[in-house]
Amino acid sequence: MTDTAIEKSALAVRPVRRRPLSRNKTFRRFLPWMVVFGIFFLWQAAVAGFRIEEFVLPSPTSIFAAMWEFRGPLLVSAGQTFMTTAIGFACAIVVGLAAGVAVGSSSMIYAAVYPALIGFNTIPKVAVVPILIIWFGVGSSPAIITSFLLSFFPILVNVATGIATVEPELQDVMRALGANRWQVIKKVGLPRSMPFFFASLKVAITVAFIGSIVAETVGGNKGIGSFMLVASSRFEVPLAFAALLVTSMMGIIMYTITSTVEKRMTGWATRGPNGAISVAAG
Repeated sequence: MTDTAIEKSALAVRPVRRRPLSRNKTFRRFLPWMVVFGIFFLWQAAVAGFRIEEFVLPSPTSIFAAMWEFRGPLLVSAGQTFMTTAIGFACAIVVGLAAGVAVGSSSMIYAAVYPALIGFNTIPKVAVVPILIIWFGVGSSPAIITSFLLSFFPILVNVATGIATVEPELQDVMRALGANRWQVIKKVGLPRSMPFFFASLKVAITVAFIGSIVAETVGGNKGIGSFMLVASSRFEVPLAFAALLVTSMMGIIMYTITSTVEKRMTGWATRGPNGAISVAAG
């Protein structure tokens, strides 16, 4: 047998290396759904196995049944909560980004306003909601303001951190090229703070929904918070859980949108599944 034939036979019997599951795109795409399905399966099995009463912990099947039965009122309430949360979250992005740039670019502004911001953020927002209701009345305004107050601080802190931690060498190079202070912030500081900014958005969007629902629960006449309060007062526990599930779905949708925009804008700072830094194309 010739050397060429031996090489061909060796290649024929060489085992094909399979790609690990951690790098399989199809597996990674369906993995979150598998986890969610597993959670619901274990939940259903626990309720059935331990014979837990519905008014204590309803099963996923009864929750989905209540969600389908009351889909109309749920959609209306969810739309109200989504609107108030989106408005408060958008205001928090604008104000938090502007304030973060100001605080992060000036040590004097940082020293002047940061203690006051920390003190204000320490105040429980549940205690602020009744005051907001006195000022603005029952309706959407307290929910929007509470959503803004909860989501504003994480954005400010992360943007300020991103700008304040710009390497001094980069600032020196920009100044040597004739850039003024604003140009340094625009060309170096803002791009440097974008990963921090989008990380804060992922946190802020979850607490923004919490703010809206808390305000609706305390003094609202519309929205998911008010809907859950009414369902709980009637001991319709599956319906209250259905409202919670709808809220989590809205949070996942907003989180996914934020994550998609982040990948488009900060792909250069995203690590791939194998730990290497991936660079966005285009």
